[in-house]
Amino acid sequence: MFQNQYETVFILTPVLSEAQMKDAVEKFKSVLTDNGAELLNEEHWGLRKLAYPIQHKSTGYYQLFEFKAEPSLIATLETEYKRDERIMRFLTTKLDKYAADYSARRRSGKIGKKNQDAPKETQNA
Repeated sequence: MFQNQYETVFILTPVLSEAQMKDAVEKFKSVLTDNGAELLNEEHWGLRKLAYPIQHKSTGYYQLFEFKAEPSLIATLETEYKRDERIMRFLTTKLDKYAADYSARRRSGKIGKKNQDAPKETQNA
């Protein structure tokens, strides 16, 4: 059983209620877990402005999943995305060892947050 590490981001239509949005996220989470994927991280980015209109909408709910799975699962997941009318866009990416390492360090808080222990630089006037 060979597993790769992937991350998938999808955008849900903004006309959904909070409950409908959570239901859609749970559906795709269960597609992953029911097919043997190991969920590593889940991030809800919330309602964001789109770079360009999609389906006459200028905003969307963003969701990210990081997971380990067999390559055959990706086709199943993307078919489910295409069948669901709540999904406006999706992107699934296979992470190489460097991206997987970066992702693990970001999850653990070593990247992306301001370092609190760093000495403050003083300006000489």
